[in-house]
Amino acid sequence: MKQVVQNYKSGELAVLDVPVPGCKPGGVLVRSAYSLISTGTELMKVSEAGMSMLGKARSRPDQVAKVMQSVATNGVPATYRKVMGKLDSYTPLGYSLCGVVEQVGTGIDDVKVGDLVACAGNEHALHAELNWVPKNLYARVPDGLAPRHAAFGTVGSIALQGVRRGESQLGDVALVIGLGLIGQLVVQLLAASGVRVVGADPDPVRCELAERLGAAACGDPASTAVEATVAELTGGHGVDQVYLAAGGGSNQPVELAARLCRDRGRVVDIGKCRLDLPWNAYYEKELDVRFSRSYGPGRYDPEYELEGRDYPIGYVRWTERRNLACFLDLLARRRVDVEPLVSHIADFDDAVETYQRLKDGDLKAVAVLFRYPEQKEEAGDAEAPAVAVPAVRRGGRASAPARSAKAPVRLAFVGAGNYATSMLLPHLAQRDGVELSTVVTTTALSAANAKRKFGFAGATTDLDAVLGDTSIDAVFVVTRHSSHAELTRRALLAGKAVFVEKPLALTEDELAGVLAAVEESGNDRLQVGFNRRYAPLLQEARKRFGARTGPASLRYLVNAGRLQHGSWYLHQGTEGSRFAGEGGHFIDTASWLLGADPVSVYAVAASGNEDLQVVLRYPDGSTATISYVTTGAAGFPKETLDLIADGKVLRLDDFVRASVYGSKKWASSRLPKARDKGQNAELAAFIKAVRTGGPMPVPLESLVATTAATLAVQSGLVGGAPVTLARAR
Repeated sequence: MKQVVQNYKSGELAVLDVPVPGCKPGGVLVRSAYSLISTGTELMKVSEAGMSMLGKARSRPDQVAKVMQSVATNGVPATYRKVMGKLDSYTPLGYSLCGVVEQVGTGIDDVKVGDLVACAGNEHALHAELNWVPKNLYARVPDGLAPRHAAFGTVGSIALQGVRRGESQLGDVALVIGLGLIGQLVVQLLAASGVRVVGADPDPVRCELAERLGAAACGDPASTAVEATVAELTGGHGVDQVYLAAGGGSNQPVELAARLCRDRGRVVDIGKCRLDLPWNAYYEKELDVRFSRSYGPGRYDPEYELEGRDYPIGYVRWTERRNLACFLDLLARRRVDVEPLVSHIADFDDAVETYQRLKDGDLKAVAVLFRYPEQKEEAGDAEAPAVAVPAVRRGGRASAPARSAKAPVRLAFVGAGNYATSMLLPHLAQRDGVELSTVVTTTALSAANAKRKFGFAGATTDLDAVLGDTSIDAVFVVTRHSSHAELTRRALLAGKAVFVEKPLALTEDELAGVLAAVEESGNDRLQVGFNRRYAPLLQEARKRFGARTGPASLRYLVNAGRLQHGSWYLHQGTEGSRFAGEGGHFIDTASWLLGADPVSVYAVAASGNEDLQVVLRYPDGSTATISYVTTGAAGFPKETLDLIADGKVLRLDDFVRASVYGSKKWASSRLPKARDKGQNAELAAFIKAVRTGGPMPVPLESLVATTAATLAVQSGLVGGAPVTLARAR
């Protein structure tokens, strides 16, 4: 197997062929999927190895003291041979990885071959293809957590132990000095605990990243900005804790900690920085200085780490292993997000070059991962197992009910909420050849209001009576999202044409239930309210853009904005996420413009909010990127879209203006009134299909593909990898 090693005497880095470690009792043999480079600890070791002997001595006075003791005991010649022999040998690098259990040693019963585990330890979680890891230094990775994220387990445990040592409480204010890898994780852990965090780092990029990940404010420690922010947040009293996550030889972090900490506050040293405590400053405030020892209790105890002797939980709540498992759980539940910290992923074979680029400063990074190609398929770096797009089976195809061409199309509405009464019913109430027969709601008053306002012939709370009424041609389902699939299923089985507002379904099981109703009844008369493809402005722009010959790139920015407190859209446990509820709109629009259904979905989410980036790939190589954001400015347009292909660009600005750039430019006149997002044209197409018995406006296969792609976004967020959409047969 291959392993990354370093000669501390010469500074040489190499990827060596070494024997596979044996699987000893009390541990497991793990094949690496990803290992994490600690850009602080490991780079310090790499840099020291490149120093002169004098430089090495200056950087490690503790080791020099040991050498002097050895000289006194064993003499100069023996000590020299011992020191040179140790320096002139290869030493391993790495201490944080995720991999697959390949072999289980005797005495291990908590994992099995094939399980994904996160591993810790600078002797056991090395940058190597295979590692033997003792029981207390690995933890099983929760289902759905991406392997590259689980590879952060060790550094996450270090940050978590540091936060525990600070004993923060809800409402505290903390200062994190040093916003490298550990500092960024400390910021997130504190923010997740209800602590307001101020960050200090001379790098403005790292400051901006920490603010995105939960810090209230960050700035250069040499400026007055950090001090001013602390004064504002604490009323001038100072922070409750300071976390030293900085490295280097400067004493500035320790001095800044004393200046900005409150009386009897705590200073926790997590990194390896200079600690010349200014006695007066620390004495006068009676500051509590604490050290955080690596991953937690058990570290450096051979009985715990090597022999697997756990500490009783009643006496030691958080050990190394329990910290590791806790951090993995926080990742899986998205309380901490490490994806923004990943600056670079390098193939394991390129390890030497990667270290050199980091050392030389060519590669600026917070976190760098090594990817082991043998594990791409098993560990989730390649596309996740294909998600089947359910096949549409129509059984004994039922034809559209025979009806007189002169008879009005009789409609029933299930639901009469804001969208139904503002965007659908005003168009239908004015349309010739349409009769609003019955409105069904769960409360009598809302049904009565809809009847009075829009002229329904009847109002009821009895859905069964409506579905059993043979005179009703079509049913509109405009209720809360969680009921769409079941109501659609029942209406299809009753033989009705169905118009259901998005989404069609919130789960794969719900979608399967709808398609089972189609197969059982033979009734495929279904339309989902994806109205944007009917918008007159977008249709005109598509016509002006013309046919294309090559793959296209589509960018769709949805500035969704924040929801008002109390909105039922916030009830994600029952109504699904916001994107699950309305994301189908944008996927359908992209697929219509590109003339195909997507074949894969990749999604990432911003930390702490519902902002998403969704990348769709299409059969001809086209891609669509949907940026769904809730944190934008309210005054910015809600929807902007660009379609680029064949030397042409189509631009849509919030359905009020469109333009096409090519050999000639076309631009619409700016619409003076309300945006037309296509609802009226969509309803006209549906009513025509019901009246004539012709095909529904959008093929059912396309509606299913869009729904499956929308559901795959959530799967992609959980798995952290692209999701392939494969049509079931």
